[in-house]
Amino acid sequence: MIPLPLARIAEITSGALSGMADPRAVVRGPVVIDSRQVEPGSLFVAFRGGRVDGHDYAAQAIRAGAVAVLATRPVDAPAVIVPDAAAALADLATAQAASLPDTTVIGVTGSAGKTSTKDLLARLTARIGPTIAPAGSFNNELGHPLTVLRADVDTRFLVLELAARTIGHIQDLTRIAPPQIGVVLNVGTAHLGVFGGKEAIAKAKGELVEALPRTGVAVLNADDPLVSEMASRTDARVTLFGRSEAAAIRAEDVTVDARGRASFTLRTPSGAAPVTLKLYGEHAVENALAAAAAGYELGLPVATIAEELSEAVPRSRWRMEVTDRPDGVTVVNDAYNANPDSMRAAFRALAALSGERRRFAVIAALRELGDESDVLNGELGRLAGGAGLTGLIVAGPDAGPVLDGAFAAASQEAGPGGPPPPGTRIVHVADAEAAAAELAGWLRPGDVVLVKGPRAMGLERTAELLLGGAAQ
Repeated sequence: MIPLPLARIAEITSGALSGMADPRAVVRGPVVIDSRQVEPGSLFVAFRGGRVDGHDYAAQAIRAGAVAVLATRPVDAPAVIVPDAAAALADLATAQAASLPDTTVIGVTGSAGKTSTKDLLARLTARIGPTIAPAGSFNNELGHPLTVLRADVDTRFLVLELAARTIGHIQDLTRIAPPQIGVVLNVGTAHLGVFGGKEAIAKAKGELVEALPRTGVAVLNADDPLVSEMASRTDARVTLFGRSEAAAIRAEDVTVDARGRASFTLRTPSGAAPVTLKLYGEHAVENALAAAAAGYELGLPVATIAEELSEAVPRSRWRMEVTDRPDGVTVVNDAYNANPDSMRAAFRALAALSGERRRFAVIAALRELGDESDVLNGELGRLAGGAGLTGLIVAGPDAGPVLDGAFAAASQEAGPGGPPPPGTRIVHVADAEAAAAELAGWLRPGDVVLVKGPRAMGLERTAELLLGGAAQ
C-alpha cells in the first residue's frame, strides 16, 4: 500500500486515535484481517466474527510488528477506533485507489469462472506492467478492499474479482475502485435463491458495466443473451467474446484432448493465433476468451495473448486441480464451490478426461437455490446418475433430491452422459471424511474421481485425504 501516517488513516476513516497511538507512525502495509498474517509495518483490522473476535488478538498483532489496530472498541494496543470496521476498510481502500491515477482497474464478474478468468487476465497484464490481483476469491466487501490496499504507486493494473450477493453489492464495490474495463462472463443460477431469478442476477452483474466511464470498455459474452444485452446499460465501448460470429474475440476449431484440455484458434480483428490450454475442461475456453478480449483491448498482440494463455496453469486452489496418484488414480479437485452451471461443466470435463477409464464422483446438495432447490438438485442427481459413473457418493445434508435424481437416472438405459455401467453404486455419507473413507474401498489403479460441491461442505478435504493416502 501507499505509506500513510496514523493521523491520515484516522482522518480517512473518521476514526479516533487510542491506546497511545502515535499520529506520526506510518503504516506501510500490508493491511490484514488475520493476526497470523501481520508483518512489520502492517495495519491489523479487528473484526468480531461468530467464533473469533479479532480484538482479542490486538496485542499479539502489535508484537508481530503491526503499527496499529483498526478496531471498533478500545484495545490494549495503539489503535484507530471506528464505528464500523468494514466501512472503514472500504473508505481506506477508496482513498488509496483515488491516489493511483496511473493504475488501470479491471473488474471481472459472472456466475461462474470469475476466479479463473481473473487469474488468466492478471497473467496477461503482467506482460505490460506491475499487476495486483486477489489471491483466490477475495471478491466481497472485505476481500475487495484488502486487494485494492495491496496496490502502490508502481502498480499499473488492478485486476479485481467482483461477487454479488445482493442487488447493489457490485455497485458498492465499484465505488471503491472505479473500473475502466469491466468483464462479464455469464449469468447462471448461482445464488438463485438469494436473487429470485436469472433476470435479477443479470441486473446485479450488470452493475459492473454501468459503473464504466464513457472512455472505458465493457467486455461481454456474445453467447449469453443476458450478458450481451448489457451493452445497452453502458456508454462505454463494447467488445464481445465467445464462439459465435458476433464475437470480435472468438474461438474457432475447438478440440479437446484425452486429458480434457482444449485447443482452439484465437481469432481477433487483427489476426489469429493457436492456443493450447493447460487448464482442464472445455469451459476454460470461455474464460480464456474473456481474458484475451480484455488483453486485446489493452494493446497486447494476439501472438502474445495466445502464448500466455497456452502457458497458464491454475493459480487458485481447488479449481479443476488434476492430480495423478502414484497408483494411477486421477483425482479432480474442483471443490472450491459449485452451482448447477459449474456442475454441468465439471461432469463434461470428467467425461473428456476419463475416456474409457472407470469414473467416480463425490458431490453434495447445492445451496442458495431458493424455491428451485429441490428441482435443481434433482437435476444434479440425474446428471450425475446418467454420467457413466461406476460410483457416486453424495455427501452431507439435504441430499434427498440429489439421491432420488441419481437413482432415477442410473436405472434408465441411457442418460445425459451415456449408459451407466452395470452395478452403479450410489451412496450417501455424512461428510467429506466419510466420503474419502468410502472411496478408499472402491478405487483401483486407473480410476478417475471428481470431487465437487458447495463451499460449505469443504469437499476439498475429500480430495486431500485421497491424495494423502496415496502418498503415505
